Amino acid sequence: MTGSDPPSIARFIATISTKFSVKYLGSLHYFLSVEVLPISSGLFVSQHKYICDLLVRIRMDGAKEVGTPLPTTGSLIHNDGSPPTNATEYRSVIGALQYLNLTRPNIFFAVNKLSQFMHCFSESHWIATKHLLRYLKGIIFHGLHLR
Repeated sequence: MTGSDPPSIARFIATISTKFSVKYLGSLHYFLSVEVLPISSGLFVSQHKYICDLLVRIRMDGAKEVGTPLPTTGSLIHNDGSPPTNATEYRSVIGALQYLNLTRPNIFFAVNKLSQFMHCFSESHWIATKHLLRYLKGIIFHGLHLR
């Protein structure tokens, strides 16, 4: 529960605690892989640790950064002739990237595009996915400022 009017928050908590068991856990800092930092003008939410863990899991923590979410050359198409790649790893990474849309709306288009190839993906799609991961490495400390 968050808000700018502490008395209203207290009344809400008192009301809801008559029906449910409520426990105060302190200020929110980290929840479901989303980091929440209180700042003077609101909240800053990020998934910095989530991205770091993803890059380590894919063994891309040492990769070079790029400036765009998708490669600027070529286009992604079905059955592009490149060989197939590891289905489990591709789908796992795409799922992880979909969860990142919570705090990274700038990657929404790229993740949506890469998700279109879940049933028929190839090496070129995996290369584009790694490109997106390299982009995320470059903006790892970005997030959303909620006022």
